[in-house]
Amino acid sequence: MSARPDMLIRDLLADAAARLGGAQARHEAELLLLHALQRPRSWLFAHATDPLGLAERDSFHALLARRVAGEPVAYITGQWGFWTLQLEVTPATLIPRPETELLVEHALARLPADQPCAIADLGTGSGAIALALASERPLAQVLATDFSAQALAVATRNAARNTVANVTFAQGAWYAPLQGRRFDLIASNPPYIASDDPHLARGDLRFEPATALASGHDGLDDIRLIADGATAHLLPGGWLLLEHGWDQGAAIRALLQQAGLNEVETVQDLEQRDRVTLGRRPA
Repeated sequence: MSARPDMLIRDLLADAAARLGGAQARHEAELLLLHALQRPRSWLFAHATDPLGLAERDSFHALLARRVAGEPVAYITGQWGFWTLQLEVTPATLIPRPETELLVEHALARLPADQPCAIADLGTGSGAIALALASERPLAQVLATDFSAQALAVATRNAARNTVANVTFAQGAWYAPLQGRRFDLIASNPPYIASDDPHLARGDLRFEPATALASGHDGLDDIRLIADGATAHLLPGGWLLLEHGWDQGAAIRALLQQAGLNEVETVQDLEQRDRVTLGRRPA
């Protein structure tokens, strides 16, 4: 991509958005430019009609070329917003998505704001769920686990970056690091895509860690493990909340009921697709 030496920032962004295409093209172009310039978003409003220096244009074009080749913006910039947090993300972690905030909202609705409680986030990745819950419930003690040491390192840095102190981290698969402890609430955004799903070879998913995306022929292998172990790790009256795919609500409700949980329900996202299923250990 080439640009006139005197091209204004607004025109440069318009050209970049046209090259990227898609509903998020302008937003992505702005994020890449701001990252190249190391400027806050507010800077754009005051400088849209400024020209851009050659070195700055070259830096922006290099980032843009990576996005055109398919690399996710979050991995290019190394950060992504979730809830009220700004998180570091790397190819060792999933990119936090807005849909996961639905799980956070429903978890918070079941956690007291004025008394201590114990929370576990299984498969924490970047730490998005654990840190969102911990930041909103400062009296809670949150344990965030992940099988990946690289992901846990990112999550640990994100806790420090966002000054969230009431989170601890432990390495291991699912319930293994809990060591017999019981919790008021367990949350997880586990792998839930079928291992042969063609979407894994398309778009941003090509760049994300496969072990955090796919789970067996129907996508439910890890969710079965989490459901089966829930009552052993929940306090009486404690909640399990799981994020999952749009067509998995009925299957996961059945799994939670078979595991002995009550008050099982599935919550839909803004597009009215099944997104979070939850259940409660009998008191």
